[in-house]
Amino acid sequence: MAELSTIARPYAEALFAAADEDSAGLDAWSALVDELAHVAALADVREALTDPRLSDSNRIELFIGLLKTPLSAWARNFVELLVHNRRILILPQVAEQFEALKNQREGTALAQITSAFPLDDKQVRDLIAALEKKFGLKLKPSVTVDADLIGGVRVVVGDQMLDTSVRAQLARLRDKLAA
Repeated sequence: MAELSTIARPYAEALFAAADEDSAGLDAWSALVDELAHVAALADVREALTDPRLSDSNRIELFIGLLKTPLSAWARNFVELLVHNRRILILPQVAEQFEALKNQREGTALAQITSAFPLDDKQVRDLIAALEKKFGLKLKPSVTVDADLIGGVRVVVGDQMLDTSVRAQLARLRDKLAA
């Protein structure tokens, strides 16, 4: 079976092209796609949408009924297309690729920052400023806390990782000693 990201790519590209031409703007579409993905990722929703007793029209109405944001005609057509093609459950991958296309257009990237301790706003701003110089991109931070790092931070930008955590340093030291 094809990888989900491969299946999601044409949907994300088509959605991005349509959103790019819409007067609502990419940010509004990004928020909507994020909401669609969030609803589609819920376990109960996934179970209900795969129930063979439901017709496509029931699946569409069920899914749209769970959304907070009212859908435009184009967004409703997109949901209907996904349901008819049995692809509604790939919405999280579609959202991920949509966001990557949006970031590429804006010359930005998501910086997934994992810290051993909570970071205040100033620390995040300082870290982002240094990372923007290193990566040469405008970065949007997403900060999480993982006490297993012991100290320091791990940053993932696209397919690049910068790991300055104590845990990583201890692992490198262990590998040197074992060699």
